[in-house]
Amino acid sequence: MDEKKEKFIGALAAFTDYLSKHLPDDILARLKEMSDSESVPHAKVMYSCMSENLRLADETDRPVCQDTGLVQFFVKIGTRFPLIDCLDECFREAVYRAFKSAPLRPNAVEYPSERNTLTDVGDGVPYTEFELVPDSDSADVTVYLAGGGAALPGKAAVFPPGAGFEGVARFVADAMVEKGVNACPPLVVGVGIAGCMATAAKLAKRAALREIPSSNPRSEIAEQERVLKKILDETAIGPQGAGGSASVMAVNIECACHHPSSLGVAVQFGCWAHRRGRIIFDGDLNAEVKSHGGFRI
Repeated sequence: MDEKKEKFIGALAAFTDYLSKHLPDDILARLKEMSDSESVPHAKVMYSCMSENLRLADETDRPVCQDTGLVQFFVKIGTRFPLIDCLDECFREAVYRAFKSAPLRPNAVEYPSERNTLTDVGDGVPYTEFELVPDSDSADVTVYLAGGGAALPGKAAVFPPGAGFEGVARFVADAMVEKGVNACPPLVVGVGIAGCMATAAKLAKRAALREIPSSNPRSEIAEQERVLKKILDETAIGPQGAGGSASVMAVNIECACHHPSSLGVAVQFGCWAHRRGRIIFDGDLNAEVKSHGGFRI
């Protein structure tokens, strides 16, 4: 195999393996902050259990959660990146190697036969989404291990524009109250608003992958994030559904222009073990990790 190709695949596989066993720095910081500020005794116990879970995962080199999810890649790719013509092949090989080394749980199941591929690779898996960056030779890769529980409360719908923020907030709150406990709170909540369900769903996933703390650059949307977080915390679902003073780690909203007659809304949840990581490759395939200070290639 070409030396650069092997370097890229090897680093990506090692990072995906590591990502299954260690949460990103920003999520760790937010969980500690929430634990320190929690006053409900049984909620404090839940945070203590999470901390012990993370400690044991690190010490035993095992995944944080037995559901290691389906691997997804969100890539800002330079048009001059040296491996741009074989990226799909590289991502699939990286996932297969991580599947064997971590090991990851075999989660790629075909529809409608329900046959498990037993490799974590299959039709459309790993999922990849690309954003081209002109006149660049780098690749900025966000890796996400998408667990099944966090996907269960996800929803998308289209409303008349008159629904406004009140309609958006009601839709998101209803989704969280209905099945949010299945997603293993406290949750990262991504909300997408656009002209149709498909665009809104993509934006919701992008929002859920934003770093903590961050806010939408538009002040009016940032305020809606703050208000919606307050609404969701008031559900008192708490960590692992045990009740508590806070239920979400973050609420992030991403928007696109919508049609005059339709307002698409989608919500995507991330569990407390929000296994999201970011790694950047330069034109020589040297890697710099942005999300996990403890990772070494």
